[in-house]
Amino acid sequence: MNKDVNSNTNQTRKTGSTRQTTQTRDDPREGFSARILTDPQFEEAIAITGIIKSEIHRSGAFKEKLGDYAHAFARTNAFDASRAESTLRDIFRAEHGMTMNEMREGLRANEDALDKGPELTERALIQTDEIGALVEQGERMSFYRAYEQTAGELAGELEISNAGAKRLMTEAFRDAHGSELYEWGKELDETFYRPQIEAEREARHSQTKQSNVGEGKTRSYGRSDRTGSSRQSASASNGGTRRTLARTGPSR
Repeated sequence: MNKDVNSNTNQTRKTGSTRQTTQTRDDPREGFSARILTDPQFEEAIAITGIIKSEIHRSGAFKEKLGDYAHAFARTNAFDASRAESTLRDIFRAEHGMTMNEMREGLRANEDALDKGPELTERALIQTDEIGALVEQGERMSFYRAYEQTAGELAGELEISNAGAKRLMTEAFRDAHGSELYEWGKELDETFYRPQIEAEREARHSQTKQSNVGEGKTRSYGRSDRTGSSRQSASASNGGTRRTLARTGPSR
């Protein structure tokens, strides 16, 4: 019986991420905190809880992000920050079937439960190799962008946070190459990413310069046309005056 209890506990812990189905989900709009919100307020709250969920999956943390958004939510809706935070927590729990902390702990438990053997190391190294391919072959793909993308893929596969996947990749790279992943990333950027950015900057500079020259010519032509028109008008006016004087003769 104890084995069954422990097994169920481990199952619940391991499925604390997106696989968890043991906790029922309520309609977020029908919760007490959500019912008193207007539709625009509720939509804003749902958007914020989505951001916080992404942050938990990205960094494995949420308190700082929750505090920032709770204050912003409170300021724009005329209630205090503690009520805003409580409302966001309630809506999150109804929407995802778990609290923010349970989601965070579930991802961490999944990471702790991994068999960190040669198989996992090899899988992490495949992702680090993918970083090099993305930076080298991609269009203006920086190391950090490629690192985030490949870590996200590994995190989704293992159901851990992106931060946890990055730890696995960093450790695997260090063990395999005896150097740091970030140092290699700097070399990748200097070799492939930065030249593309410099070329793009130079192309924009040339384009802006040509555009300014073209505008200058247009303004110059405009001034010439106006000057010519003024001269023609003045000449026509003088000619008319002379003709008038010729008809009437000099005054006596």
